[in-house]
Amino acid sequence: MIEYVPFIVAFPLAGFIFLGLFGARIKNEKVIGVIGSGVVGLSFIFASIIFFNMLGLPAEERKSVVCFFPWISTYTGTSGSFNVNVSYLVDQLSILMTLVVTGVGFIIHVYSIGYMHGDKGFWRFFCYMNLFIFAMLNLVLADNFLLMFFGWEGVGLCSYLLIGFWYEKKFTGDAAKKAFIVNRIGDFGFILGMLLIFSTFKSLNFNTVFGLSYLMPVGNNTIFWITLLLFIGATGKSAQIPLYVWLPDAMAGPTPVSALIHAATMVTAGVYMVARCSVLYALAPVTLSIVAIIGALTAIFAASIGLVQNDIKKVLAYSTISQLGYMFMAMGVTAFSAGIFHLMTHAFFKALLFLGSGAVIHAMHEEQDIQKMGGLKKYLPATYWTFLIGALAISGIPPLSGFFSKDEILWSAFSKEQGSWFLWLVGVLGALMTAFYMFRLVNLTFEGKERFDSEHVHPHEAPKTMTIPLVVLAVLSVVGGVVGIPHVSVIEAWLDPVFEPAKYKLYSGYQSEDYLEYIMMLVSVGVAISGIYIARWMYVKNTEMPEKLKSRFSRAYKLLLNKYYVDEAYEAVVVKPVMKVSEGILWKGVDVAIIDGIVNGSGKLVSLLAGAFRKIQTGVAQFYAVMFMGGVLLIILWFLLS
Repeated sequence: MIEYVPFIVAFPLAGFIFLGLFGARIKNEKVIGVIGSGVVGLSFIFASIIFFNMLGLPAEERKSVVCFFPWISTYTGTSGSFNVNVSYLVDQLSILMTLVVTGVGFIIHVYSIGYMHGDKGFWRFFCYMNLFIFAMLNLVLADNFLLMFFGWEGVGLCSYLLIGFWYEKKFTGDAAKKAFIVNRIGDFGFILGMLLIFSTFKSLNFNTVFGLSYLMPVGNNTIFWITLLLFIGATGKSAQIPLYVWLPDAMAGPTPVSALIHAATMVTAGVYMVARCSVLYALAPVTLSIVAIIGALTAIFAASIGLVQNDIKKVLAYSTISQLGYMFMAMGVTAFSAGIFHLMTHAFFKALLFLGSGAVIHAMHEEQDIQKMGGLKKYLPATYWTFLIGALAISGIPPLSGFFSKDEILWSAFSKEQGSWFLWLVGVLGALMTAFYMFRLVNLTFEGKERFDSEHVHPHEAPKTMTIPLVVLAVLSVVGGVVGIPHVSVIEAWLDPVFEPAKYKLYSGYQSEDYLEYIMMLVSVGVAISGIYIARWMYVKNTEMPEKLKSRFSRAYKLLLNKYYVDEAYEAVVVKPVMKVSEGILWKGVDVAIIDGIVNGSGKLVSLLAGAFRKIQTGVAQFYAVMFMGGVLLIILWFLLS
């Protein structure tokens, strides 16, 4: 079965090519939707077959490499040769990621059939979405850094295309450019990391690099720089401090894009990359500390901004940034399995929440301000109950999926040798904020009085193509955490062979009494319930309280509402100086004065020379005869004198 792995990648590519060539000619949306969704569904089926086949194999035989075709082969002189193949690594980690990408991706494609109905770019949307799935599959299945980077850049390109899908609107174009540029900053770090890997190990193949690095001592300076540079790439792709600013603006794209690219798959690429390179990171404890601290700070920083946002998708965007912070905190404390587990459960409930928000926006005629909603529970029952499940899951309420994965991260942050009580405390505070802002969102959207214009807005439930995916994701959000029950964790046992080398190389972890873990579990649940209760008390039972708090803490409220003025700071410190340098020096000085001067000057020189020679061409026959005879006499004189 393993030889069928290339088909998993090939199906979305075929969908992209077909829709790209013939999509504009197909006038039937259902046909386009079936093709666009079907190719992703086929990839999920093939991935599932391979997964179940792997279940029947011993753990040591579950890792395979399938070479599709040779890509780059060159001789590098004294350094030897440089060979890279389009090869796919199938192991417990990559097949899990493949199932998430294709499974959640298929559900979102189906949802998009209803959401994008009537859009003039319907075929183009599915074309781009298929290209994204193709790129993401290359990223997670690659067996070398170069192919991973090909997928890495591919999802960045698709992000640009899909964020700016409605290109006729200026703000979507600006958001797309912002996402593209900020990601390129992070990608520069990734490129430098790859170059340093090649100069150190003379290879970009995972097995070769990880095998040779395993022989190096812990704390090796070269490994530190490699891991740090790779992590810089991850901060861009996975929206961590300081390169998180693109993701909230990316909500300008269609809601299915937010669900697929900016919640379930693309933004988790950095987390996956760190997990894949766990052996390298285990050799760099300083980098691990940086990863954990950046993750923890991002988690609480983004959560605090989400407390007061009023755009339904912006709240979820900052929630995504915060949850990604938890994943990186898990990576930083060497809880690699816990981080991947949260990545999986987050894909379920965050995709559900984004698609639910899309159903709300669809019902409210494109209104996204939750202050102008309220009382939608009776109009959108299916959306409400599925959205509520997603909110409970992300808040960490048992027995939903988010409870198990979030609790595992918090416990690891407290108990692991690389963790600390400070990281645990930050995580718990972030969990309190998460529960509060999620149920602030639920209450303002679905509960209380109707605050919309009922004469012009008539809320209605979404079509079946949109509600059925919500139900499926809701079920996954409920049962998805069962595989991570503490002490009998199926997902940890499944991923253990992938992360075992990293565990042996560095930390054995801190073993404590079981009762302490259960106490911590009760604390995290109590904190989540408190956040939910406070939100309900403020926005349902005591609705004047938010305004009172706003007035009393106006400066803090304004600071959070304006997102700590980070975008304004970047505008003042980075964007405007760069633009001034570009206009004053690069444009006027280099481009206009030097480059244009050389080009225009050469043109003027040719014109002057042409003007001089043009005087010879008088058009008078007698002048030509005289010149002809003069030439003959000069030639005769030359021969006589020589």
